[in-house]
Formats: sequence, C-alpha cells, structure tokens
Amino acid sequence: MPLIELPRELIEEILTRCDPVDVAMVAQTCSTLRFIIYYAGDSKLWRDLYLLQPFDDPRTAVDQQGRSKPTPIDWKMELQRIIRARNVLLEDDVFTVLRPGESSTLLRTLLDMVTTVSPRTSYENVRELSANLLWVAAMLRRGFIDQLEESAATPPGDRQLLARLHTFYGITHADTRPQSRVKSRAYVYDMRHYRSESAFGPFLPGGKVNWEHMQALHHVVSMHLVELGEDEDFEFAVFPMSLPFTQIVTPSNLDEEKDWAGLTGSWVVSFCFCDHRDLMTFNHANVNTVDLSLLEDPEFREVFRSLAVNITVVRTEPDPNHPARPIIHFQGKMTDASNSTMTGHVKMTPDNEVLWHFVSGEPGSMIWSSEGVQVGGLRSSFGVLGSWSTIFHEEDDPVGPFWLRKHIHDIVI
Repeated sequence: MPLIELPRELIEEILTRCDPVDVAMVAQTCSTLRFIIYYAGDSKLWRDLYLLQPFDDPRTAVDQQGRSKPTPIDWKMELQRIIRARNVLLEDDVFTVLRPGESSTLLRTLLDMVTTVSPRTSYENVRELSANLLWVAAMLRRGFIDQLEESAATPPGDRQLLARLHTFYGITHADTRPQSRVKSRAYVYDMRHYRSESAFGPFLPGGKVNWEHMQALHHVVSMHLVELGEDEDFEFAVFPMSLPFTQIVTPSNLDEEKDWAGLTGSWVVSFCFCDHRDLMTFNHANVNTVDLSLLEDPEFREVFRSLAVNITVVRTEPDPNHPARPIIHFQGKMTDASNSTMTGHVKMTPDNEVLWHFVSGEPGSMIWSSEGVQVGGLRSSFGVLGSWSTIFHEEDDPVGPFWLRKHIHDIVI
C-alpha cells in the first residue's frame, strides 16, 4: 500500500520516527504529504517531533525568573529554528552555511534554549539536570563561539549576544591561548570601564548588563580554576563556571519567599588582583591606545584568593518595577581568619537579571565596593560574577574581578 493511502494518524506516527530534517524532505515529495506535515489543523505531529528530541519539555520549562513559557506553544516554529541552529553548528566552518544576517537569530535561539530550562528543585538532585543545557554544550564544543568572535563578519550588534552565550558556556579552545587571556585582562583592568555611567561595574548606561565585560571577567577568573594548555584538545570543560551550573533552582514556594535569590547560607567569594604599580603602569602608559606589553610579560602576576562567608537576610523592601521580586538587603561575615564583613542588597536589573551590590572590609572600615550579576537562573550554582573596586571610585583605585557562589560542598552536578 502506498504511504499516502495510509490513515493520517499512521503517517504522522511514522514521521515521528524520523529526524526533523528528513520530515522536511518528505514534505517535498508530494502535495498530500506536504499538507499533512505543514498544513494539518493541529500541531500534534510537530509537538511529538519536538518531544522526541533531546530537549527539555517547554511545557514544564521556566525562564531565569521561574516563569513558564507563554502558551500556546508554536511547536513547529520552535523546532524548526532549533534544527536550523543544529545544522549550522554541525558544520566545521559555520560561515559556509550561515545566511546573511542570520547570526543574531541563531544566537537568540541558543540563548533561549539555555535560559528556558527544566528547573532543579535542589542543588543535590543531579537527575534534574537540564537536557537543553547538555544539548547546547554538545553543539557548541565544535567551535561556533570562537568562529564568530574571531570573524570580522560578525555584526557589532551581535557582540553582546555572543558574549552572553560565551559567559554561560564557559571555556572555549581559543580561551586557552595566551593572547586571548591578555585581551580579557586588558578589558578587566582598564579603568575606563569603571565609571558612574556603568555603575562602576559590568553594566551598560541605563543599567542593563554589559555581557562583553562579564565575559572578560569570566575568562580572567576561570583560568585560575581550569588547567588547560594552549590549544589543548578537550571536548568541554565542566567546572563551576560552565553551562550545566547555570540551571535555575526553584523550590516549590519560590514566589512566596522573601529570600527569592537564596542568599541565606554559606558562600565562597573569590577575587583576583594584580600589583597596583602594574595596574597604574598599564592604565597610564598611553592615554590613546592600550599597551598590552605589560600583560604579555611572563613576569606579570595576578593573585587569586578565596574566602568563606556566611550570608543572612536583614530585610526586604518593595521594588515597584518588579513587584514579585522585592529588594533583599543582606549582611555577611567572613568565617576564615578574618574580621571582614559585608553588607549589601540584591535586586533585579532593567533587563531582568539579578544584580548584587555589596561593600566589605574590616568593621568600621568598609572600603571595598563590589557590583555583580547572577549568571544563569535564580539561585544557579554558577553564582555571581562581577568586579570590585573601592567605595571612593577614585581614578587610581584598584579594580579586579570577583566570583561569589554557594559553598561547593552543597552543589552536585
């Protein structure tokens, strides 16, 4: 019996056993199959095709703030754009198949996948690891991020999207090269990036996150955590600042909790700094151009340190721009051989990211000021990435990156 003479339900069942690309090819064979595939009165075929892929179920997935995806879901459109991204990412040279102006669409598709995922209910439940995050990590390991970053053909408007995806993903092969590390350090230690218009942190004018700054901060910190040689052959570097750790963690009563960001508990704060004389030399060597020679010098030293801190919530106050997410005020005390304390607040940014601000230091001498952003969903085990300086924000004040995350023994991947 010819395929087209079978009942529609049976034809659809057969098609669900095929890859979506093959389904599209079948639709080109005759008008009857094309009608069944693209113009049927319901979305059952495309829903079943989507749910048979190695992705999170969008009906139970949530965004970074814990909100469900709007309904009804356009199953065909969602699957088509993901499969198009897959087809591009599987190419050794993505520019051979990338259409003019398409990079923005692909980046948004990938970012949608990593920011709309099945939530974890606790740090300990490893079985709840997002399928979306695993799939995107597998796709990106072929070099898509590096190719776009190194190409002059990548539109300037895509740079923020690309930097955000890179920050979520973690370490790429290009990141292991010394010249790449120098470039990130040059951005992080350039005092021109710490001005009032950027709130002295990784922000754009207006308060949105500057993901190019965040990616540079991420690179500087992560190279103290991951030991990879230049151009070392590796598939994907799994470490606490990589894609699997960006998954949102949502208890059942999230919207009822005053501590919606999960501040209360034991944290570890890590920070980097270089010799202040080197910092001054780098910033004042030439006012017109950036001289990288100091950062390229094998004698250049960057210190990486970590401290444990216990954080408690002090109070909350309403945020009229985000009624469901009040501003949380907190305090913290270092638990190591230190009398240092911190005090600060957490609130939402205009682009719905979680902003952390705190000052720290010895009691009565709180001179350090830090501005950061939660990377990933609410309570993600990736934690908070940002920059520190002094509360005075004077021209010659030191600057550097910091990383704050829940105590590592509480987190399982």
